[in-house]
Amino acid sequence: MNNLLSLFSNNILPIFLAAGCGYLISRFLKVPPKPISQVTFYIFSPCLIFSLLTKSQLGGDDVTRMVAFTVILMTGLGLFAWLVGRTLKFDRLLLVAVILTTMFANSGNYGLSLTWFAFGEDALAHASLFFVTQAILVQTVGVVIVSLGSLSLKQAIISLFKVPGLYAVTLALFFNYMNWQLPLFADRTISLLGDAAIPVLMVLMGIQLGYSSINGSPRALVTTNVLRLVISPALAIGLSVAFGLTGAARQAGIIEAAMPTAVLTTVLATQYNVKPSFVSTVVFTTTLLSPFTVTPLLAYLVA
Repeated sequence: MNNLLSLFSNNILPIFLAAGCGYLISRFLKVPPKPISQVTFYIFSPCLIFSLLTKSQLGGDDVTRMVAFTVILMTGLGLFAWLVGRTLKFDRLLLVAVILTTMFANSGNYGLSLTWFAFGEDALAHASLFFVTQAILVQTVGVVIVSLGSLSLKQAIISLFKVPGLYAVTLALFFNYMNWQLPLFADRTISLLGDAAIPVLMVLMGIQLGYSSINGSPRALVTTNVLRLVISPALAIGLSVAFGLTGAARQAGIIEAAMPTAVLTTVLATQYNVKPSFVSTVVFTTTLLSPFTVTPLLAYLVA
């Protein structure tokens, strides 16, 4: 028990305290999340990803395994959510909302921060690949899901090339392959901007939660919380064996899979009118419940 309390207080509590600061300023100062999210998405996160990948010197096999692991994990979760939703006879929009909130985890705001605290920079480099892969899937597969097939293939492809993390990964892998190094002034600039990503992501999570509402179908809510917080990490543990993930890569992949529902799902649900209140409730409840599932998982991964 003392070990669990120590893991919670040292790794998860700081994230919730930082997010709490964001929640308070969203409530009392009415700070909107969108401008901060855009700055983080287009500047801080790509710099963090580039810096991590160039300094960690991950090989092509490492990248391929983590990307494949992430894609298969999310595909499996989506199919599982669809089967459960159909079995429980959810209506079409509720079923789409359940699939959306099950597939996509808070791998950025919460996942990168926790991975850094618990496992260090080697694991953080792997987690950044999970984060970028999911960001691409959200912009393509996620949009197709919430639009119920109304999005054209051309629009999906265009949205893919709007994900800045994709360019950061590509550029970092090219630098590693060529064994290039940035000039000192450029390296320091990117490092400074990248270092800002994690604290800003933690505060941003709190700001976004401050704008969440509580409403939803109890049965669907329980279903999605179980799928997101229990089934997802269990599936990740099995897939980590199948993909040969070990050490820092295994820790990063499993802990990212255990994260609560991504806050970005509320944006998609609102934009396409797919049960936005339910989606907001799932984000809120999975985030609040996550310490109860993530803390013992941390104990398992550090054992």
